[in-house]
This record gives sequence, C-alpha cells and structure tokens, in this order.
Amino acid sequence: MKIIDGIVYAQKEVDIIKVVSVKALDNKILLISFNNNKERLFDFSDLLDMPTFEALKDDDIFKNCKIENGIITWLNGSIDIATDTVYEKSFDYSFISE
Repeated sequence: MKIIDGIVYAQKEVDIIKVVSVKALDNKILLISFNNNKERLFDFSDLLDMPTFEALKDDDIFKNCKIENGIITWLNGSIDIATDTVYEKSFDYSFISE
C-alpha cells in the first residue's frame, strides 16, 4: 500500500524503466542501456513490416535514433517505441558478450 497526495493505492510503487543510451548496430539491432544499469540487445527487424515503423527500413533513418524523455525515437519524435516493449523483448547483452 502507498499513499500519494492523500490517496491510498493498493499496489506497490513500480520503478519506471527508461533508456539512458542507444546505439544502432547492423542488421536492425539496437544496443540499449537502461536506468537500471542493464544493457540489452533489441532486434527491430520483426517490426519493420508494421506501417508505423516502415520508414526504419532505411538504414540512415534507423541509425539516427535519439532518446527523448527516456524513450527511443526517430524522425524528430514522429516515430517511437515503448520502452517496456523494448526491455521485455530484448536480450541481456552481458550474457552474449561473455
């Protein structure tokens, strides 16, 4: 239980995951560092046929990713992807590099 501004909530507080750095690699892979000190690899290739992400098929656009408010974005924020999705569907980078 928690109380915020006089309102009682039954659930416990959840840490919000944010992206602190991102680097686009070859083959539509992102190397992402999160605010929980985890580094993970995210394969974007499965999402490229979705209309929202179709522009990212262009390597120049894909590799020009930015972070805005802890979220990965492209094209001045007109394309973004939910941080929770990226975290949950990515792979631990430390495991791969060992």
